[in-house]
Amino acid sequence: MKEININTSFTVYPSAAELPAEVQSLMQQAVEIRKKAYAPYSKFRVGAAILLDNGKIVLGSNQENAAYPSGLCAERVAIFQTGAIYPEAKIVKLAVSAASDTNETKSPIPPCGACRQSISEYEFKQDTPIEIYFMGESGEVYKSDSIKNLLPLSFDKNFL
Repeated sequence: MKEININTSFTVYPSAAELPAEVQSLMQQAVEIRKKAYAPYSKFRVGAAILLDNGKIVLGSNQENAAYPSGLCAERVAIFQTGAIYPEAKIVKLAVSAASDTNETKSPIPPCGACRQSISEYEFKQDTPIEIYFMGESGEVYKSDSIKNLLPLSFDKNFL
């Protein structure tokens, strides 16, 4: 028997105002699109903004459905839209902001497991890391240099 230790590392910014200018703008777009989320059931709104290597920005917000789990998270809305519209572009940065309609969300909210797997697929496909920034409604912003920090033992096409 042996033991494997997996370490992850994040950069923590005290607030969105402390982010580099380009990332501040991207996060602000995530905040704005978050407000347009269709979340009548969970009352939990998420916005995602993706910066591509061609300079384009792709947005997504969570879209719920009464027939769970037919809805889709903001991150996957943005990622799949990126794949459909800009299939050859690489994702450089992903900004995510989440807020509840019922209570203030101060903690950084990371992508869910399904979104992590989708981000991993695109990071693997493009063979370059994706910087991921995530926050709640306010407070600290976490930065991961790669999805590998959030999903260290990822599943990819090499297992098929």
